[in-house]
Amino acid sequence: MTIDYNDGLEELQSENNDLEATPAEYEVITYPADYTLEGLVSKFKKGSMTVPGFQRNYVWNIKQASRLIESFLLGLPVPSIFLFTDEANNEQLVIDGQQRLMTVVYFFDGYFGEPDSNNKRKVFHLTGLNEKSPYYNKTYADLQESNQLAFNKLNDSVLRAFIIKQITPNGNTSIYHIFERLNTGGTQLVGQEIRNCVYHGSFNDLLCELNEYGNWRKIFGSVTPHKRQKDVELILRFFAFYENGENYERPIKDFMSNYMRDNQEITDIKYRRLEELFKKTCDDIVDTLGEKPFHIWSGLNVAAYDSIFTTLAIHGFKDNLAESYEKLKSDENFVKGVRGATADESIIELRMNLAKQYLVQ
Repeated sequence: MTIDYNDGLEELQSENNDLEATPAEYEVITYPADYTLEGLVSKFKKGSMTVPGFQRNYVWNIKQASRLIESFLLGLPVPSIFLFTDEANNEQLVIDGQQRLMTVVYFFDGYFGEPDSNNKRKVFHLTGLNEKSPYYNKTYADLQESNQLAFNKLNDSVLRAFIIKQITPNGNTSIYHIFERLNTGGTQLVGQEIRNCVYHGSFNDLLCELNEYGNWRKIFGSVTPHKRQKDVELILRFFAFYENGENYERPIKDFMSNYMRDNQEITDIKYRRLEELFKKTCDDIVDTLGEKPFHIWSGLNVAAYDSIFTTLAIHGFKDNLAESYEKLKSDENFVKGVRGATADESIIELRMNLAKQYLVQ
């Protein structure tokens, strides 16, 4: 199976519809609060309102974002956002409405999105509006300079928030399940985004840290982390097979989710052990097989990646690895094992055994 990072992974897309955990019973209170956009931006910049780590990615395009700003300028209703009260850190966490909030923050800043790999940002002009609109192609600064009425209207526009506070049990565990249930429409979350929410902890922190590692980016084939966190999911996939591959059962999405659940909080010792293992394997693969070694036909082939990366991490590297790898890729049975029904138990066992046969023995 080959990743098409425009269309996603057909095998993994259905994870969005799965319930990833059975929560305990909670006592939660909810109450509304109305914020002006100027007030929201101020709270965000002061750090009293934050986007939690499991929601780190902004996925709207500039036309979607521009339509939201236009809605405020036209006085049209906009869906509410949901904020979770984190009393321990004295802050409000955005658990639904991140795209809307960040769109407002970006427009007020004058730039769309975060800096790219060259530390450059795109100027946020209102894009995709009717050319006859008085707001067509305008920036926040343009409104301030040429349309004070619209500028003031935007600043004073109200976005309703629902404030959520967990009463019992102690802690913030309900945030993950609330997040999962709220985020079922619009630009739907994919598997790893849900896992990052439901199983947020030290292991998830490790996955995110490793995803920034230089040689992993070379293997994945992109300097910039994937917006939908499918690169993070590949790291999880490796650890799941490395530590629990002998107990693999379909569906693979549940196999990965269960592994992440069982390792939600790991010790510092295990954290460092897994970190060292992953980085060393990445280093050795890049040194011997070069960059993008699992882009066999077009994109990154997940089945080739999981079998080879896992096998080499477990058994180590032989001297003529590059030559052996070329032979493995030409093996008819291996080709069958990395295309088609790649998640079947028998197929995974086949390709793992072939990888061991060619690359280790």
